[in-house]
Amino acid sequence: MQQHFEVAAGSILGQNHRRVSQNNQDAWAILTPGQATIAVVCDGCGSRPKSEVGAQLGAQLTVHTLAQLVAEERPEDELFWQTLRKRLLEKMQTLKEPLGADEQGLLDYFLFTLTGCLVTPETTWIFGLGDGVFAINEQLHQIGPFANNAPPYLAYSLLWEAEKGPDPFQLQIYAQQPTEQVQSVLIGSDGVGDLMNVAEEYLPGKLEPVGPLNQFWCCDRYFQNPDQVRRRLAQINREVIQPDWDAQQVRKIPGLLPDDTTLISIRRKETEEGGSDARCDRR
Repeated sequence: MQQHFEVAAGSILGQNHRRVSQNNQDAWAILTPGQATIAVVCDGCGSRPKSEVGAQLGAQLTVHTLAQLVAEERPEDELFWQTLRKRLLEKMQTLKEPLGADEQGLLDYFLFTLTGCLVTPETTWIFGLGDGVFAINEQLHQIGPFANNAPPYLAYSLLWEAEKGPDPFQLQIYAQQPTEQVQSVLIGSDGVGDLMNVAEEYLPGKLEPVGPLNQFWCCDRYFQNPDQVRRRLAQINREVIQPDWDAQQVRKIPGLLPDDTTLISIRRKETEEGGSDARCDRR
């Protein structure tokens, strides 16, 4: 699908984590095997000490496992997504030993949400488990929030006891659309929700508005420079120190994104709908 679609991605540390010297607990991965495009965003659980490790592993495990599975089976087959989930859980279980993790340690590492996109020549799928954001052809959808800020995590299945009944931690198919009808796709962590909410605010220390989310699939610059998405998110979230001469004091303008924020944007090449900075308006 590389000849038909192009991809841009980026991630930044949220203000809340920066204040307490935590790492970015989001991760993303992209793979373009054969005729498919695969993109995944994972968000580690903030209350677990090593969840950024699990998020990084989870994103990589998912894109590579999905690439292998696409080569063997069709996503339209009834058991395809169940097989993906089974293989992911098997690989997470296998990683327990080299990480030195017991059951509790496994949860310290592997609690992460998952939002993914699979584009094949026939069908585009949005799938995952836990909270996040996705958009197809300008139509935005927010997954969550969940009660008590406790989204479901795939790793919970590793501790699920069969006598409790059917395992509720199943991968979800959020959207399915013929690929010929797809012009753009965006997937992101729940921090993208904050990004949407500040669209009309000014960049810290500037008179330029943040702008709407559609800039990430409308503007060429994000696809021409592989670091441009991260740079834009960093602009939105930088802290600025400015002198206030009238008050004779220094004023600190905080960044606008409290949570780690990660997104992957996919768009069709050479379409009328996207692909021009002239369309990168500030609606």
